Amino acid sequence: MSASPERPVIGLASSTYEDAQPYANLIERSGGHPIVVLPDDRTPPDETISRLGGMLICGGEDIHPRRYGQEPEAGVELVLSEGRDGMELSLLAEALEADVPTLCIGRGMQVLNIALGGALIQDIPGHSANLEGDECVSAYHRIYISPGSKLAAIVGSGGFVRVNSRHHQGVREAQKSRLLLASAYALDDGVIEALESPGHRWVVGVQFHPERRGEMPPHFDRLFQSLVDRALERTIAAISR
Repeated sequence: MSASPERPVIGLASSTYEDAQPYANLIERSGGHPIVVLPDDRTPPDETISRLGGMLICGGEDIHPRRYGQEPEAGVELVLSEGRDGMELSLLAEALEADVPTLCIGRGMQVLNIALGGALIQDIPGHSANLEGDECVSAYHRIYISPGSKLAAIVGSGGFVRVNSRHHQGVREAQKSRLLLASAYALDDGVIEALESPGHRWVVGVQFHPERRGEMPPHFDRLFQSLVDRALERTIAAISR
């Protein structure tokens, strides 16, 4: 589908086109026009952001610990994509500066935390997907979404909910950027499951994976719809100026 004022352009930062496809499908379903931005893209970040109504940082590989002032811990197996680290941190810096509506999922939430001065726990047991044959199968756990948070307003309710889990790194209060608010927590160990920026119009990060629709309650589709709605508002405002 082509872009138009009624179909705001949403940039999807990902490792490959294939990895971005589930996110792109939901952006299109929500009325947006997705374009995928890959690590080898040579367009200046400010030029990329200037073309977008909204930004989505997709899930994916681990972030190199040097990005938050650490070295890899002994015994921790990391799958790294340093080119993607640089691309996403640069894009996110421009998006935050321009107050572009931004949704950060999985790895994306971790990138958001690092971009604003936070860090990560390099390995957290009990949150990663399980390998069954050649397939990675999501784990599940219960989280608590803070009533009154932006996330609760978007999905329609706060309180307890069961979500999928596919990460081995994450954020607790000690690692959280002081510029972000935590709006959801894992019940069993307090790992932060959602972050949002009080200093921006619409910047939300979630550690779980709402793009995996069969694994999540259907009202989490509203994260994509809300991103597209906010991007449409931004696009119309830019045309009107």
